[in-house]
Amino acid sequence: MLDTTQSSGTPMLSVSHVVQSFRKSENNRILVLDDVSLAIKEGEIVGLLGRSGSGKSSLLRIISGLTPPFAGDVTWYGEKVSGPSEGIAMVFQTFALFPWLTVRQNVEIGLEALGIAAAERRRRAEEAIDLIGLGGFESAYPKELSGGMRQRVGFARALVVHPRLMLMDEPFSALDVLTAETLRTDIIDLWTDGALPIKSILIVTHNIEEAVLMCDRVLIFSSNPGRVAFEMPIALPHPRDRQAPEFRDLVEEIYARMTNREGPGAPLHGAAAPHADITLTTYLPPISTNVLAGLMEELADPPYSGKADLPALAESLHMPADSLFPIAEALHMLRFADVAGGDITLTEAGRRFVAAEVEPRKALFAEHLLAHIPLAAHIRRVLDERPSHRAPWSRFADELEDHMSEDFARDCLRAVTNWGRYGETFIYDEQVRQFSLETED
Repeated sequence: MLDTTQSSGTPMLSVSHVVQSFRKSENNRILVLDDVSLAIKEGEIVGLLGRSGSGKSSLLRIISGLTPPFAGDVTWYGEKVSGPSEGIAMVFQTFALFPWLTVRQNVEIGLEALGIAAAERRRRAEEAIDLIGLGGFESAYPKELSGGMRQRVGFARALVVHPRLMLMDEPFSALDVLTAETLRTDIIDLWTDGALPIKSILIVTHNIEEAVLMCDRVLIFSSNPGRVAFEMPIALPHPRDRQAPEFRDLVEEIYARMTNREGPGAPLHGAAAPHADITLTTYLPPISTNVLAGLMEELADPPYSGKADLPALAESLHMPADSLFPIAEALHMLRFADVAGGDITLTEAGRRFVAAEVEPRKALFAEHLLAHIPLAAHIRRVLDERPSHRAPWSRFADELEDHMSEDFARDCLRAVTNWGRYGETFIYDEQVRQFSLETED
């Protein structure tokens, strides 16, 4: 656990040794967050970065008072948070607007809940709508607005209550690239101009460039369970130039830390790190074999010729880091690629896969699947040992769910089912939800 509480200045928000877990059964809980401590001071934007499943959104809900932690405390200006706190507002990933209300009515809804008089509600709503760039659309309904405009309504609804801290849960991820860039730039400009009625921002993001573009500090989470593994200051003045060497260096370091096999906080190695032990309950990203093959083919061709810088690869493929990481992770698990120092490199087996025809590809994939993915080998062993050569999906799902959530267990089985089908290691019948071996008849 890394304690990121700052010694200089009194924090507006403190998270102290927070643990979050969810009950699976009477004697079994799934740990989502473990011993998380951090602090937010006035005047800063702090980003939470991490893989899917690292508990970042769960932490945001705890901070907002929407969900109580299993253990630990959250304090707001020294007072323990035991429910939604006045002075904290949240912008969600989805637009979450009431379709039967106009823009102004949607923005006013929080003020109405606070018992603000109608005339004051209207004045503050129109002020927030103008500030966020939606003047003239006060009487429009959500169905009349584009995605970017609907998310602007979400920002106005959060700002209208004059919060001191604004929580953002991937607020730009549901938007197209150009719309997200415009809205992100507008928010940064309003923040740097001092036009926003807020003191600090805490943002969950999967976009590494977005974090470096917006934040003063970035906290990188490890996964399963989520912990604050590394804190990185971003000491660049606004406005920030994405092409500046110091900007690119920070992006490179974050990529390297998020793909570091020993964890984000461990020393970075230039050479490929040893392959970590993969167990029966290691999370498997549900990536299709077509996508895995496609990335290997992309890496094998010029300009990469077997090795690529992950940030450059993500940019050329127009793919966010959170989409690229699981593909790279799956190739690393299968020993078709090495990932280290922010780079991905095809192994000799990966090069052989790309050069092979269809059937030799499938045979090589099956060989690596059984050799390096314990869950696939376990399913195959169970099928081999049973006289019927059949086993239900639930047989393996129940086993996995003793150690992980239902969603993660489902992802693992989807991944291994897709990979096993491709390698003809076993077959799966979705109608009866059953694994089996092919028989002569």
